[in-house]
Amino acid sequence: MSATGRERVPIESGYFSVPESDAEAPLLFGSRCKKCQETFFPRREVCASCLHRETTDVSIGPRGTLYTWTYLYVPLFNSQRADDGGYAVGQVDLPEGPRIQAVLRGGPDDFAIGMEMQLELETLRQDDEGRDVVVYRFRPRSEGGSE
Repeated sequence: MSATGRERVPIESGYFSVPESDAEAPLLFGSRCKKCQETFFPRREVCASCLHRETTDVSIGPRGTLYTWTYLYVPLFNSQRADDGGYAVGQVDLPEGPRIQAVLRGGPDDFAIGMEMQLELETLRQDDEGRDVVVYRFRPRSEGGSE
């Protein structure tokens, strides 16, 4: 359940976890090659590095380092958010190995290459059953790092 008391469901299953409480961090669902140990997101059945056909499902995240980013001055899909004038996207290096592209939470002055990032969920909309449909994104980690 979210802070609103509504059940949360992912926009697409199989890409990230949706924890029971807001206090728990979500994780991304990836795969690791059994031969070369390369880790990928999203999941793969065949290793893109060595083409081995055996992979293991792994959970990755929730922290990473901002590799690069940009700010787009257009509305984010069909959003009702306050920051409808634009949004940030970036590439985040995860300690497990993959570099992933994701939407970032914050304004055009909130990011710096090399900063620590935290995975979180954002409610996109409510479905017909009254559940919160969520997507993942990254935000800058707070100075305290207690998340």
